[in-house]
Amino acid sequence: MDSPFRAVFGFVAHRWARQRWLFVATALAMVLATLTDVFMPLYAGDLVNAVAVRSAVSLRAALGALATIALLAAAQTVLRYLAFRAVVALTLAMMSAMASEAFFRVQRFASDWHGNNFAGAIVRKITRGIWAVDLLNDTILIALLPALAVLVGTSAVLGLHWPSMGGLIAIGAVFYIGVTAILSLRYVSPAAQLSNRYDTAMGAALADAISCNAVVKGFAAESREDATLARVIGKWRRRTRRSWMRGTNVGTGQSAGLMVLRCAIIGLALYLWWMRRASPGDVATVITAYLIVLGYLRDIGYHIANLQRSVNEMEDMVRLEAQHFGIADRPGAIDAHILRGEIVFDRVGFRYGDHVAPLFRDLSVVIASGERVGLVGHSGSGKTTFVKLIQRLHDVTDGRILIDGQDIAMLTQASLRAEIAIVAQEPILFHRSLAENIAYGRPDATAAEIENAAMLANAHDFIVGLPNGYRTLVGERGVKLSGGERQRVAIARAFLADAPILILDEATASLDSESEALIQQAVERLMTGRTVIVVAHRLSTVRALDRILVFDHGSVVEEGTHEALTARQGGIYRRLFERQALGLMTEQ
Repeated sequence: MDSPFRAVFGFVAHRWARQRWLFVATALAMVLATLTDVFMPLYAGDLVNAVAVRSAVSLRAALGALATIALLAAAQTVLRYLAFRAVVALTLAMMSAMASEAFFRVQRFASDWHGNNFAGAIVRKITRGIWAVDLLNDTILIALLPALAVLVGTSAVLGLHWPSMGGLIAIGAVFYIGVTAILSLRYVSPAAQLSNRYDTAMGAALADAISCNAVVKGFAAESREDATLARVIGKWRRRTRRSWMRGTNVGTGQSAGLMVLRCAIIGLALYLWWMRRASPGDVATVITAYLIVLGYLRDIGYHIANLQRSVNEMEDMVRLEAQHFGIADRPGAIDAHILRGEIVFDRVGFRYGDHVAPLFRDLSVVIASGERVGLVGHSGSGKTTFVKLIQRLHDVTDGRILIDGQDIAMLTQASLRAEIAIVAQEPILFHRSLAENIAYGRPDATAAEIENAAMLANAHDFIVGLPNGYRTLVGERGVKLSGGERQRVAIARAFLADAPILILDEATASLDSESEALIQQAVERLMTGRTVIVVAHRLSTVRALDRILVFDHGSVVEEGTHEALTARQGGIYRRLFERQALGLMTEQ
């Protein structure tokens, strides 16, 4: 069996084991229901033999056979109903658990993984995998298991009377199923895998364009995006057509195989009758048994195709299950207890992925409790990586980072990040109410606490002016709010989180003067009594900080106050400051 099938069946079997009683109940009910089909032909034959002789005895025999057939049919109906109830419960339990577990893992994958994957593609992989298990359970438990049971049972029952007939049905069915399985796995499956890959790409392209619709409109690029999606859809259509045509070819071959098997079985039954080794009732038994077997065999190819399709559609979800978190809590990790907020980089080394050259080498920095520090430098100099290491979004390669004397590598990530409030340059809001967005860091906050945080962030006035106030939905990523409003909501969120360490990523960049003034007031309030790190793009925002660290190629090449650094002849900070000051004068 191909590796994808082994991986998927291992994944599914593990989840069957969690719901073992529902799994056993479904399988047992379906097998018992199928056995009624196995015995039905015997009583059909008795019925034919009885009506062939017109007498009182034969009438009683015929009525007895009819009653037995009716009882078998009733038992089959009840058992199949119980099986369907059980498989519904089993499948829903599995789908719910898979959705929760996939979301759990995706949420905890490293930032780099999220940066390299389309959100739309991730969602498509998860939803496709969840629905594929519904198809897989139905195929295996409701279709293939009964088919196997009826083939084995019919071959055994007929083989007791006519070994040649039982052998013909068994050999013919096994050969038919084997060829069908090989064609599905070796011929149809590779094409289906490629089709699924382009199905994911189509979902990713749709999500990418829709999420960036404001940019599309801004550049009047609707036609261009239509053309881009058309190219992706064209590739998907060609791959999917090939997959479907291969399935059609296999289906045609299956029909031909069943026709040959049908002629062989009926021909053998006629031979046994001619040789007086079978009565007309026996011939009726064989033909009825064949018709039942044919009903199961006819759909075997369809079920195997569904099995192959469900496995292909679950492959991406199984890969998510096997994907390493990237950053994981270490065994024995403890919760962080941060009161002062002192941060120490102790001979830290760090490199991204497989990069040969490290970004940081032997970096040592001490940020005192309550100190307000700015990070300055060219793009790519290490500022953003510095703050990501503090949040443990990456693990250091060498050395260690201490907060209040605690090695952050030995702390749980959730407890560490709960002690760090972040206000990003481009704040991200959920498509939820303003109250929920502000309380995201403290979901148990009261309405009064939420309003107080909004007041401190200069956000209360604009919020109460909205039609639904704090219950207003902000749209995807906060698109219903202006940049300044989103920023103030993010600051209110930080106020409510009340963390001892605050990271600001140029919270006043790209705003109008009025919004900048309001946000600057809120930021000044927010910084009070905390250890603050400001990633600075505009140097005017770090002039009042206690200390400025100037990064260049992963090293701190200058540090000091604004006044000290601007007084340094030939310094990087002075050159950056003069260049920005000249740019402002030119604009004026």
